[in-house]
Amino acid sequence: MALTKLFRDFFNSERSAGILLIGCTILSLLLTNSNLGDSYLQIWNAKVSGESVTHWINDGLMAIFFLMIGLELEREIYKGELSDIKKALLPVMAAIGGILVPAAIYFFLNYSSDTKSGIGIPMATDIAFALGILSLLGKRVPVSLKIFLAALAITDDIGAILVIAIFYTTTISWINILIAAAIFVFLGVLNRLKVFNFIPYLIGGIAAWYFMLHSGVHATITGVILAFVIPFGSGSSNSLSYKLQHFLHTPVNFIILPLFALANTAIIIVPDWYNGLFENYALGIFGGLVIGKPVGIVLFSILIIKSGLAALPKDVSFKQLVGTGFLGGIGFTMSIFITLLAFDNLNYINGSKIAILLSSLIAGITGFAILKSSIKN
Repeated sequence: MALTKLFRDFFNSERSAGILLIGCTILSLLLTNSNLGDSYLQIWNAKVSGESVTHWINDGLMAIFFLMIGLELEREIYKGELSDIKKALLPVMAAIGGILVPAAIYFFLNYSSDTKSGIGIPMATDIAFALGILSLLGKRVPVSLKIFLAALAITDDIGAILVIAIFYTTTISWINILIAAAIFVFLGVLNRLKVFNFIPYLIGGIAAWYFMLHSGVHATITGVILAFVIPFGSGSSNSLSYKLQHFLHTPVNFIILPLFALANTAIIIVPDWYNGLFENYALGIFGGLVIGKPVGIVLFSILIIKSGLAALPKDVSFKQLVGTGFLGGIGFTMSIFITLLAFDNLNYINGSKIAILLSSLIAGITGFAILKSSIKN
């Protein structure tokens, strides 16, 4: 199976980004808990226009991350693995299973507590980390397995985006939403009129982000919507969508996501930190990512394969499907992002971050070990 140039760029970029994110996470944890900890935390808590640096990273720069995700979704829907219904059914159903089962586990453990709002935390898969771990196996990994994992993770992001938009929206300002919507309609008209100059989309996107920021709906959703009003055309290398997606890979994966990791893993490890792992919300995260993700992905994959509506790629074994299911349990970026939306309590936030990091580590190591044993040298 031949890889398109864009997919090669995407995979290679995500692979490097995954390794970089691991390094940033370790560095942030070490600095936070060293003698430099206070100075390091002051960097992220410093106020800029009345808000912390971390806030602007999470609400501002991450909108650009979501723009890239939106462009990737658009490409997959129009020309990629999600464009053919039969080929799309397997990763789509696997992603649905990887969303529903972890959510069910978390809900079962937290439905009667004040931490039930964290139900979205174990639903997400981190594309960069998952593909980064897969890449460590080198060229022995079947190309179809790489594409399956990428399509699964991208579909997973659709679910995460919907969860953020629907369940983590607070007070609604309809005036701001209507203004943002009017801007997107205007940009959509420009798209239909075949306006291929990026400047009006840039200006309109920034304006829509501003009004969405003050609407009650999380501003990062702006990035996803903007992606779908930017002209896709034929999807060729000359299209505005292709050029923008190709351009964004480097700043997103090597600047924005590392900054997000550094700012959001600045966690103070207290002496009895491990006690928090036995709280229901932490158990829900652990059970969702380490158990729910692989079970959901594999179970729903088997169901759609047995139905005859989809087929496992010929060069992919069932054992490799299981290993990939565990890689789906690497939550990190999106899981931490949802944590910040779900909780106001700092103890819950820090406890959730630790649970996410440990769960992602265990899921990643397990997935890697299973895949390594299943791939011939």
